[in-house]
Amino acid sequence: MTIDDVVQICNNGLYTICITAAPVLLISLIVGLTVSIFQTATSIQEQTLTFVPKVLAIFVSIILMGHWMLNRITEYMIGLWSDFSLYIR
Repeated sequence: MTIDDVVQICNNGLYTICITAAPVLLISLIVGLTVSIFQTATSIQEQTLTFVPKVLAIFVSIILMGHWMLNRITEYMIGLWSDFSLYIR
């Protein structure tokens, strides 16, 4: 196993993490920005107001996209384990 193989495994792992986490993070960002604009427009200065909508949005997004996220991670791990004999050389 060469350094190039290790770099490729790390690169694929980081790419999988970024692609898997991006939808949930984007939804959290959009909800947080929307609530912040609402707070600014109405002069509400409650710090905990952004917490509940963000948690609900993240919960719903994980419910809707959890199957896809799990499939992406599982495909990556199956790829790693299927090539395991190549890595130990």
